[in-house]
Amino acid sequence: MNRAEENLMAWLRDAHAMEEHDVTMLNSLASRTGDYPDVRARLEQHLLETRRQAEALEGCILRRGGDTSTLKDLAGKMIAFGQGMSGMFADDEIVKGAMASYAFEHMEVAAYRVLIVAAETAGDAHTKAVCERILKEELSMASDLEAHLPDLAREYLRRSQVRRSQAR
Repeated sequence: MNRAEENLMAWLRDAHAMEEHDVTMLNSLASRTGDYPDVRARLEQHLLETRRQAEALEGCILRRGGDTSTLKDLAGKMIAFGQGMSGMFADDEIVKGAMASYAFEHMEVAAYRVLIVAAETAGDAHTKAVCERILKEELSMASDLEAHLPDLAREYLRRSQVRRSQAR
């Protein structure tokens, strides 16, 4: 395995762990956004996409003769669980969760842009195509978050004027 292939494999494993982390984080956030049905619906849609992304990445890793890092996946899930729990008690968890999701989506966008170049350099057209598809989904979610963040903040602030518990 040459250096480009080694990097591709390492970065695929990182991306898989990142998506496993995102599943836990999205699950936690979606479960607490009942007062914001549009936000919840979009989070649940992206949760399904994210699960498929993790499966697709695992397929790329296995096809290349590797395996996923159970330790990395577990660490990512534990971090996401902790993040989810920490926001649970914040009055403004919906706003902070949306901000964290926005930042995380952009990290994913960067990761897939790098993976596309790595797959191309390693001559892996299949992995490149998978990463291009995932990149489109991540860009869509990032765009949706960007478009809705101001309205979400306004709605939170409006609700918080009435009653703090309604704002969450």
